[in-house]
Amino acid sequence: MAFLSDSLSRIKPSATIAVTNKARELKAAGKDVIGLGAGEPDFDTPDNIKEAAIKAIRDGKTKYTAVDGIPELKAAIVAKFQRENGLSYKPSQISVGVGGKQVLYNALLATLNPGDEVIIPAPYWVSYPDIVLLGGGTPVFVETSLATSFKLAPEALEAAITPNTKWLIFNSPSNPSGAAYSRAELKALTDVLVRHPHVWVMTDDMYEHLVYDDFVFTTPAEVEPSLYERTLTVNGVSKAYCMTGWRIGYGAGPEKLIKAMATLQSQSTSNPTSISQYASVEALNGSQDFIAKNNAVFKQRRDLIVSMLNQANGIKCPTPEGAFYVYPSCAGTIGRKAPSGRVIATDEDFVTELLESEGVAVVQGSAFGLAPHFRISYATATSALEEAGHRIQRFCGNLR
Repeated sequence: MAFLSDSLSRIKPSATIAVTNKARELKAAGKDVIGLGAGEPDFDTPDNIKEAAIKAIRDGKTKYTAVDGIPELKAAIVAKFQRENGLSYKPSQISVGVGGKQVLYNALLATLNPGDEVIIPAPYWVSYPDIVLLGGGTPVFVETSLATSFKLAPEALEAAITPNTKWLIFNSPSNPSGAAYSRAELKALTDVLVRHPHVWVMTDDMYEHLVYDDFVFTTPAEVEPSLYERTLTVNGVSKAYCMTGWRIGYGAGPEKLIKAMATLQSQSTSNPTSISQYASVEALNGSQDFIAKNNAVFKQRRDLIVSMLNQANGIKCPTPEGAFYVYPSCAGTIGRKAPSGRVIATDEDFVTELLESEGVAVVQGSAFGLAPHFRISYATATSALEEAGHRIQRFCGNLR
């Protein structure tokens, strides 16, 4: 009799975490490695947020809380959605989880039955399909392309919908591509969804505030109010507030869904850390000035790495509108021989050879469902990013 569950055999470990761990191991062994795999800002958590956490500890706010969030944080989230997205929610429509990943996980496990399909545009964040599989659902991938800036076309969405479709998972700005949808592009997609009332929308807005070049962020329930009753809008404090390790994500949606998610959370993690919750109240209610300052640095880094990649032989890199990733094509390197003598047959070969030859750790595009590409996180020191760009150029220049 097998010891491990059948459901575990349907999933694989996170490729982004694997690359980050590999880079850490090589560094610990004394290798000169530049890790561009991790999706977290290199900026520190702002001081006002840290102080709120310290005050919470001193005030004894270190006990269990309500399973899916303290009233103060739910109120701050309600205010955020009204202020920034024009969406009205009650506290009973808010779920706070241990990072955005748990909110997505809770929603999918609380709603999926065998045979249910979930549409996932590719490239996608590595965890979406695995969570769907864990929940017993079937991921339905819809490929995008560099030619369309990695954006889902309305016709492709329409073609993917079947009577078994339960969810569309929508992520803008995107991890891994950085692609962000304008209001007009989003309206074209929501027009399709309006015609299919059985399809729910899970929108991952984690990179909402990380947009550049005067891009204006919008979210599906804001663009098409008739989708409000079947949309779970997911967000969190990890990226914009530089709080990845604090592990706070949140979602807003219909009460029946939020209640089901709370039931699931009550039997898994229970409440997110009380101290992180109080820090997140300050993050959402306090000064937002640092976001624009950080974004100015991110934009400089984006422009730097896009320029350097497009000067590397065999690499093509579009300029994304948001997040802190680029998703270049390495199609021009396939079939060529690396300095090791090995022939690059896949994007996984490309990233392996790049790491071994030049000590630059990136993530292969096949992990995100669209090859031959690779993902670079430019949420790292500008000097390290520039050095990585030189190493990638050198590596590509040495391919034969």
